[in-house]
Amino acid sequence: MPQQASRLRRLTFTDITQHIADKDFAMPTLSHATRQYRRGLMNDLMDRARVDALVFTAADFFQWATNFHVDVQTWERPIAICVPRNGEPFAVMNELSTHHLMMARERGHLWLDLDRVTLYAEHPRVTQRQPLLAEVPALMADTLRAAGLATSRIGVDAAGGPLARAGTLLPDAKLVPMLAEMRALRWVKHDEEIAIMRAAAELADWVQDRYRENIRPGRLVQELDYAMAALMVTEGAKRFPGENLEVMRCWTLSGPASASPHGDGASCGARISAGDGMVNIVIPRLNGLVIENERTWFCGKPSSDQARYYEVARAANEAAVNAAVTGKPVSGIDAAAQAVIEKAGCGEYIRHRTGHGMGIIGHEYPDDMAFNHRPLLANEVYSAEPGIYVYGLGGFRLDDSVVTGDTPEMLTRTPRTLAHATID
Repeated sequence: MPQQASRLRRLTFTDITQHIADKDFAMPTLSHATRQYRRGLMNDLMDRARVDALVFTAADFFQWATNFHVDVQTWERPIAICVPRNGEPFAVMNELSTHHLMMARERGHLWLDLDRVTLYAEHPRVTQRQPLLAEVPALMADTLRAAGLATSRIGVDAAGGPLARAGTLLPDAKLVPMLAEMRALRWVKHDEEIAIMRAAAELADWVQDRYRENIRPGRLVQELDYAMAALMVTEGAKRFPGENLEVMRCWTLSGPASASPHGDGASCGARISAGDGMVNIVIPRLNGLVIENERTWFCGKPSSDQARYYEVARAANEAAVNAAVTGKPVSGIDAAAQAVIEKAGCGEYIRHRTGHGMGIIGHEYPDDMAFNHRPLLANEVYSAEPGIYVYGLGGFRLDDSVVTGDTPEMLTRTPRTLAHATID
């Protein structure tokens, strides 16, 4: 008992500050090697599809192609990056991004020459005039024409919007919708991407330890989550100074509310009660890459029903992780988890698929895990998050980010035993 009490001691701010000062961490980034890897994937696609260029207009694809953290909503401020088969990429962007581009270039993070970026304005100018928002389709057409692509086949990620209107101004060009093929480019991760995701997972595990130390009856659930998010950025400042760390989510559902995977819509003022089961989600995004780390905790000794459902969810999670083997079907991850849950007589409590791809966005490609029967490739990254949800009692979900391989690699390593999940 004294040992357990020591292990569960709540850290003070001084403790955390000292911990940060005493430890060194590597700073993983995406280098020229990842840039060349992604460019090779794009070149291979252009060769297979017999297109002369690829144009991306979605924020996530833009970031994947340029390593620029997109700072606009593209429905409001459209952007486009063109990657020619022969030649350097060029982009059309909003003037709002001007200084962000310069800062990214100074840090060496930007995979795009600034003199190949054409900006448009969103306010009238008397001097130094730039094209305005209404002129973006014509601007896109002009940049493609200037690059010698006016009579080319061009693969695109979207068939509508300003790019489609630009296509009408280039009657001899053919815009070829290629979203499915473009999504496939992002399945397999470069070693540098996995290194970043591994570092993000280690940070998420650290945050889960802080949750375990801070869960107690009577605490406001939202206050707990914000406190844990603050600890994440404090720890992240030591591990990754000058890098791009975002807290995508520190979120907890406590008690019966956790029976709804995405909450009950009434979280304000919710407090932890003794005996509650809780499902929490820790999602950091580090240098543009996301991982997930979710656990079920118990504030006090769980009831027999809670313990039983937890063990089913834990076994399903382990089965899903173990199915992430190169050559086995993507759908096998979901099938393995479902088989465990069904065998335990809990099939009626399933409310979602077992997981999804991970990468630049939280729900990365592929997103059709349960129905995707292609063989897994090495170095894909998935969430393995089967859950069971019992109305009136709560949810039971464990989520680990896993890298596919001959032997799957779990990036997140917070212990999954019931004893560890129980907070006395």
